[in-house]
Parts: sequence; C-alpha cells; structure tokens
Amino acid sequence: MSTEDRAKAIGKNVEGKVQEVFGNITGNKKDQAEGKAKQAESAARHAAEDLKNAVKNVTDKAKKAIDKL
Repeated sequence: MSTEDRAKAIGKNVEGKVQEVFGNITGNKKDQAEGKAKQAESAARHAAEDLKNAVKNVTDKAKKAIDKL
C-alpha cells in the first residue's frame, strides 16, 4: 500500500469515527453501524498492508541469505 493508500485508509477511519459519534449523538443506529463498518474496513486495509510488508521483508531477507551462499 502506498503512502497515498494509507492516507485514504486513515481518512476512512476518521470518517467512520465521526459518523459513529454523530450516530451516537443523534441516536441514529444506521450512522452508528456505518461508522463502525468504515472503521473496520480501514483496519482491514491496514492489516492487509502490514501482512504484505511482512512477507516482503521475509522474502528480501531470504534473497540476501541465498546471495551470500
């Protein structure tokens, strides 16, 4: 995930928090649920990117180890 994609995910998280709080204030269950869903989507995007980075790091380390042989 690029920096731009991470920024979009952070924006989605903030948007979800605001929508959830708005739903809490107004008592609107739909806004509460949609806000939580946006936050979950953002968390999933970040988790997927973290996993990609971890795999890339392991792959890079393996390539370096093989090159040393």
